[in-house]
Amino acid sequence: MKSYASIATITLSGLLVIVPASTLPSCATEQGTAAPFDPYSYRVLPSALTALTPLATCTDVEREIREQALLQMNAAIDEELEQIYYRDPNRCPSNSDLSGSAPPTASAPSTAPQSVSTTNNQVAAVDEADFVKNDSKYIYTLANGAFRIIEAWPATTMREIAKVQLEGTPKKLFVHNDRALVYVSSSKDTTSSVESAGARDPRPPSASSRPECTYGYDCSVGGDGTSTSVFIFDITNRANPTLSRTITLSGSLIAARRIDNTVHTVVSDEGAIIPNVVTYLPASGSCRGAGAVTNEALRAQYEKLRARNTEIIAKAPLTGLPRIADSLGSVTPGSCNSYYAAKTGDGSGFTSVVSLDMVNAGPLQPATIISRPGTVYASGEALYMAIRHERSSRRPWFDGFAGSDSLSTIHKFRIGAAPNLTAYAASGVVQGRALNSFALDEYKGNLRIATTIGHLPSPTAQNQLSILEQAGSSLNVIGKIERIAPTEDIRSVRFDGDRGFMVTFKKTDPLYAFDLKDPRAPRITGELKIPGFSTYMHMMDEQHLLTIGYDAKDQGNFAFFDGILLQIFNISNPANPTLAFKQTIGTRGSSSEALTNHLAFTYFAPKSVLAIPTTICEGGDANFGQYASRMTFSGLMVFDTSVTSGFRERGRVTHPATNPQGCNTWWTNANSEVQRSIFMDDFVFSISASRIKVNHLNNLNEDVAAVTF
Repeated sequence: MKSYASIATITLSGLLVIVPASTLPSCATEQGTAAPFDPYSYRVLPSALTALTPLATCTDVEREIREQALLQMNAAIDEELEQIYYRDPNRCPSNSDLSGSAPPTASAPSTAPQSVSTTNNQVAAVDEADFVKNDSKYIYTLANGAFRIIEAWPATTMREIAKVQLEGTPKKLFVHNDRALVYVSSSKDTTSSVESAGARDPRPPSASSRPECTYGYDCSVGGDGTSTSVFIFDITNRANPTLSRTITLSGSLIAARRIDNTVHTVVSDEGAIIPNVVTYLPASGSCRGAGAVTNEALRAQYEKLRARNTEIIAKAPLTGLPRIADSLGSVTPGSCNSYYAAKTGDGSGFTSVVSLDMVNAGPLQPATIISRPGTVYASGEALYMAIRHERSSRRPWFDGFAGSDSLSTIHKFRIGAAPNLTAYAASGVVQGRALNSFALDEYKGNLRIATTIGHLPSPTAQNQLSILEQAGSSLNVIGKIERIAPTEDIRSVRFDGDRGFMVTFKKTDPLYAFDLKDPRAPRITGELKIPGFSTYMHMMDEQHLLTIGYDAKDQGNFAFFDGILLQIFNISNPANPTLAFKQTIGTRGSSSEALTNHLAFTYFAPKSVLAIPTTICEGGDANFGQYASRMTFSGLMVFDTSVTSGFRERGRVTHPATNPQGCNTWWTNANSEVQRSIFMDDFVFSISASRIKVNHLNNLNEDVAAVTF
């Protein structure tokens, strides 16, 4: 590679950009007045070339990794060079910065119940992994480091009948056809440096405390730095689970879906580790004192650093590539098949979709993208991943999107009821970012995705609904509604066949209804504005939406969020959606796991009851942004809920908070002691990390039985 002094060469998955050195930023003198230069103004990503490129050999994979590392390293150094124009005159690198050593490396049952609730899945017949599963007799849960089986029916004699202690942190599970599949995360020995590829921050030995991003308003999907073990148990004898298969994935768990026997697991590896790549020079001394470095000399040091990094990236042995091990030996160690490279700057990490049959022994089917992870949605036939991109002057951007600061690349994988169906299918790009999995939906082979462009309180924030059609390996936008609710952002989305619903918010809650019958001409059919906003919308029936969210206090240009808000909307007339009923719980600071995780929301249609985990706080004054002053309840609230009578509180099940969060919970960090609930006939089971209680619907104040972990 030629020196940056004369030419700049960046290779990005087949896109080669060569520019004369004269186009690179020049360095102003100490007294100069040169304007800041955008060092990446000449770099664009080919928005028309979003399809992933298959990598045939391990050599191809290695080449792609080094190219991505080189790209990120150069971007990081260009960022430092850009800061020359703004650098603090009292801080500057010393002339000896490059002479030191490399930075340290980071291294027999009774009669079964007639009706039972199950996991609140987004898509029918596509099961989502959770820490609790149940059938008509047993509850399967992960608690206090163990996989546990609770004999839950008859409810009056509920008891734990099996416990398997697991090394690591049990996260989620599936149960199907006398098999249980359990995901366990384990800390990695990541004591090597991630100065690689331009990253500054050292990888923590374990980032497993990072919470899952279930509601991406102010979080982004990412791995937690752990590896993932998959344990498959034969639970034919529920009292004696036996381990039948173990699979170890080097990546951390992002999402998982089950279609019949086949489980599709999405994991993320942080990327290859190239040690001793340094992208900044530490500051020392005074820029105006003895030994000060001029901007020209500083630039020369950075170019010297760039050249050294380039050599390291080209020659250093690579570690940190994704690894899969299977106790059945179905994976060839060191195999690099089913790897794909993104042309769209999705990062140097790895995201893998690994498919397996959890009931019948058979080979794994992996597909790996050289990319960071994104929001995952799955239908019965396809799995989509939407990856956020926020514009930066130091990163490549997409050709044709010069006026957009927020984009998402979308990668589609074919999946189904057999592992061997899994394969990469197509890719596309849309403006904006997806809030969560409910912002995506597949209908008649087309993908619909709702996105927000910009961030509040920016007056330029707006929203968009796009419909994409697959053509070969491309996902092309064939229909779009732009500038939905300018100055607001999306708080919830729900698609239902050829209809769609979206809630945006700034100070009021506009509920938008969409007609999506013609994918090439989607349109808004109706709008309703009311105080507050919904964070989750549930299809109660074809004519009614049941929602949970927050009330709000109008402050003129904005609004303060207030107590928990339950609502029922009549959507029978798409041109005129109406609010039928509402119920407010507590005041500012009240919280519920169900506000940001739909798996905690349980509407049991056979009994017309709704169970909501709650932490109720009272007092304070939301008109002035004051949080509640006291917690008055922690546990599960149960409401009779109907389209004719609205909400009637049936009763409460108390679960004292074991780790009280107080009443200062921010709205996007919603949580509660109770995390899940299950109905079996006239009994409701409330589940926390420390216990399961069962109560009769006619007497919720009295515990019928309890199991403590």
